[in-house]
Amino acid sequence: MARHNREGRGEDQLGRTYVVSYQPDWFYQVKVTRDLESGRQSTKTLFRNPDSPEADPGPRVRTRVESEALGINFEITIEDPRGIVRRVTVETVAPEGPDENQNLGFTVTRVRSRRPGSK
Repeated sequence: MARHNREGRGEDQLGRTYVVSYQPDWFYQVKVTRDLESGRQSTKTLFRNPDSPEADPGPRVRTRVESEALGINFEITIEDPRGIVRRVTVETVAPEGPDENQNLGFTVTRVRSRRPGSK
């Protein structure tokens, strides 16, 4: 049986704080990508799961990303009974705060299988 959600914290390229709620047997990491004034992009690992998987994840997994300063608060829920989803990308815009109207991307990556043949 999968474990309950855990909570972690991380900072983006500009030192903005985020809280990540994740399921430790599914979640590997979340990265944040932001557009730079030069037209290029910068990507940084926001948070990486410090725990090793102890069980196969359940068929439904949830991950939440919040930044109070930026007004960002979203949750993704994935129905994945066969364990085939590896990565989910969410593109958004900061609705308020110091980065208002800045494009942000969040890439949530699944942990690799615990053992050969597991889902």
